[in-house]
Amino acid sequence: MVNKPRVPYCFEILEKVSKAKSKVDKIAILQEQRNNWPLQDILRGTFDDTVQWLLPSGSVPYEPAETLSHASDWTSNNKKLAYFVKGGPGEKVMRAKREKMFLDILETIHPRDAELLVGMINKKIPLKGITKKLIQEAYPKLILK
Repeated sequence: MVNKPRVPYCFEILEKVSKAKSKVDKIAILQEQRNNWPLQDILRGTFDDTVQWLLPSGSVPYEPAETLSHASDWTSNNKKLAYFVKGGPGEKVMRAKREKMFLDILETIHPRDAELLVGMINKKIPLKGITKKLIQEAYPKLILK
């Protein structure tokens, strides 16, 4: 039986992009992940002005998951993002329940990916060298505005 390689966490990919020396290298790393929908959801949620969050901005009080307890992969949770976006099904959910759903995700995924999600609702990636312009060059159709 052949083991599939582990899909990297979003933070691992973005740290690699952040550390890349040239813009060409950064774009190449991002384009290698063109089918990584959880990563693209984070990038679009952060940089696309048409995405408006139904969550309060600022710091989020949550207990990070233990990294050694096999924190859940963000991939298994990213479909829940629709509940936190203006115009999505979350508009029908009471605010407290919606915020609890978000906390539950943050507390079960890898702590570094949780930091990316908190940055996303604040419209800021917590890593240097990752800009809206860079993402638009790597993924020309990802960001609408």
